[in-house]
Amino acid sequence: MSISVFDIFRVGIGPSSSHTVGPMRAANRFMDELILKQLDEKTDRIWVEFMGSLGATGIGHATDTAFQLGLMGMAPANVDLDEAPKLLEAVKTEKELMLPTGKVLAFDPDRDIILSPEKVAIFHSNAMHVIAQDAVGNVLLSRRYYSTGGGFIVQSLDDNFDKVADDNHEMKHETPLPYPIKSAEDLLKHCEETGLSIAEIVRANERTWRSNDDINRELDYLWSVMQDCVARGLRTEGVMPGPLKVRRRAAEMYSMLCKQARTMNDPLSVLDWVNAFAFAANEQNACGGRVVTAPTNGAAGVIPAVLHYYMKFVDDSTLYGVRDFLLTAGQIGILYKENASISGAEVGCQGEVGVACSMAAGALCQVLGGTPMQVENAAEIGMEHHLGMTCDPVAGQVQIPCIERNAVAAVKAINSARLALLGDGQHYVSLDKVIKTMLETGLDLQMKYKETSRGGLAVSIVEC
Repeated sequence: MSISVFDIFRVGIGPSSSHTVGPMRAANRFMDELILKQLDEKTDRIWVEFMGSLGATGIGHATDTAFQLGLMGMAPANVDLDEAPKLLEAVKTEKELMLPTGKVLAFDPDRDIILSPEKVAIFHSNAMHVIAQDAVGNVLLSRRYYSTGGGFIVQSLDDNFDKVADDNHEMKHETPLPYPIKSAEDLLKHCEETGLSIAEIVRANERTWRSNDDINRELDYLWSVMQDCVARGLRTEGVMPGPLKVRRRAAEMYSMLCKQARTMNDPLSVLDWVNAFAFAANEQNACGGRVVTAPTNGAAGVIPAVLHYYMKFVDDSTLYGVRDFLLTAGQIGILYKENASISGAEVGCQGEVGVACSMAAGALCQVLGGTPMQVENAAEIGMEHHLGMTCDPVAGQVQIPCIERNAVAAVKAINSARLALLGDGQHYVSLDKVIKTMLETGLDLQMKYKETSRGGLAVSIVEC
């Protein structure tokens, strides 16, 4: 079974892929099963318990509201961002919501959404249990879901909530690939044997599931969403939602850079532009806007920022280059997803921003003419210097330090690509080894440093 690049990159809404997109998709899946089994008409109550990290930072990550929208049939890729707040306000005041079938169900968020941060499931910290009951309290449907990062969800066994069936891991495709890839070593071997670039190998695998035209169409759509996200972020001012009242900075940065471009010649201003692009994307994410998970929402600013750098500042940049960039980045993300984790709740922010930096570094090296070995080297450098990074969002919001962290990682990705291009691809630590190290480091981190807002900056800011 294999994961597609288009499983790693998915269009959704902010602020979190694991805490917002995942729970919304879980609610979608629950409702689909309820309706398929014709249990919806008998349902009198639906309630959910968010456990572990979902319970600890769920409110700040909009887990509660995303779940409600999912029950109403909205999906992350096409949720109406203008209509959603009105629907949620109606649920809050009227204590009822409309299911996809049109049935109106009594639903009180204060009663039917239970936060249990102290309950940490064995399989994964991001656990949610959903139950539908009839009018006399009989359980009609009971399901345990895990949000494993990047919007991916898996369902537990019915008789053992701590285990997931091997065939239950979604988004894995059964058709054998022409170039099976389980490791970076496999990828480099295919390149050496065929003379193809990494992007060409990935495209050949993607053609197993879709035509060349469809591949290009989907890649172009992802790029268009990233462009729109950055453009909106660069022109939107104001204060981000939540208790911190953090001021949006991207629009101000953009205005300053436009003025400076006419009055001064500073070669390092390129980095200022990269910072502005990353801020723009992540401020949109923090405000619940539409983003591309890359590989997660909390890290959704790195790849758009580096891609904008490529298109704006690299001579001879093309749309073909953007496509190769996304194919390469997606494959690197798949390696992390399959061999480690892209969940901040499982391995800390090294699994989100660190992975995004690694993906962007390798992809940029690819489109700048790097050899497969140089691309692998760039991806390794990008992660090596994120090892041990904690996930410590202040007040449970995807704002501090998340937004600045994306900007720093985008710049680091560019530097990682340039370092790799200055060498011949030979290096001591392989990408496979750094992926293994990242997983081991993440598992060793204390739980308070893994998206619970109970350690690190999350505590220091409050204490100040």
